[in-house]
Amino acid sequence: MQTEFVISSGEQPKRLDVFLVHREPKLSRAALQRMIAAGWVRVNNHLAKSSQRIKAGDVIVFDAPQPAPLRIDGVTKQLEILFEDQACLVLNKTAGIVVHPSPGHWSNTLLNALLDHCARGDGTATPGVVHRLDKDTSGVMVVAKTEEAHRTLSMQFERHAITRHYEALVVGVPAELTGRIDAALGPDRQNPKRTSIQTFSPKPAVTEYRVEEVFGAAAARVVLSPHTGRTHQIRAHLHTIGHPILGDRTYGGERVGAIAGDEIPRVMLHARTLGFTHPVTGVYGEWTVAAPPDFEAVRQALSGGRQFVPLGGERLERKA
Repeated sequence: MQTEFVISSGEQPKRLDVFLVHREPKLSRAALQRMIAAGWVRVNNHLAKSSQRIKAGDVIVFDAPQPAPLRIDGVTKQLEILFEDQACLVLNKTAGIVVHPSPGHWSNTLLNALLDHCARGDGTATPGVVHRLDKDTSGVMVVAKTEEAHRTLSMQFERHAITRHYEALVVGVPAELTGRIDAALGPDRQNPKRTSIQTFSPKPAVTEYRVEEVFGAAAARVVLSPHTGRTHQIRAHLHTIGHPILGDRTYGGERVGAIAGDEIPRVMLHARTLGFTHPVTGVYGEWTVAAPPDFEAVRQALSGGRQFVPLGGERLERKA
């Protein structure tokens, strides 16, 4: 697919790769640099370098690579299926697995494994991702197996008729033990790969939260219910109120911390409960799964009195 950009007179001179990363937020700067080096980007009909500075009047032609065909890729993943019938399946996603193929990661994803799973069944189902969890997020997901189920489930998500509860381990303890974060979100002005309230394209976003467990002044376990489905909504909202998720370097930076010298292994976010109306039978169902061992190990470390040490900040002592 070919995309053309004509640089307007109001555009400030900048590197070509910097310009493109703001226009193609789904691609990383490193991925764009590889594409430029491979000759997929031309400026004024000439091959370019990442460092080339664009100026008013330049015409940039970007030949975006086409997605590789979705296929069984020979890497079989163990899927923890909680429910399955002819219309849909509910599973417990393991942290560390990318849900959907994307540039630079066309294979070895959850959707590849689902295709494998369905092919080993009657072979007629086509799995469709209705919603996504970030790579580092564990927990409950629903996947449609027919176009009609996908359409019906997607409509429930759009109408916010889905029950969703997440739990997270966060830095510090919110002043209010229950609350509602109502802050519009969109791609961050400075870094479009992040979601932020500092955005040129704000969209309504609401998350309710409840503190379930505190670990002195150092950290807390929080249950969250998003009423909208913005990218990185929970992570961005918690960052907005000053309580980023432990292990989340994207939003917490050096504050994400370590436990007694051991760095926290991932973003401590778990999709605990998912409920929806079955797309065919109309019966409401709800599934809840406990947080995985790595999440529980961090929680137990905090609960057992081990110190939480922000990597770039002041040591916080746990109160007895």
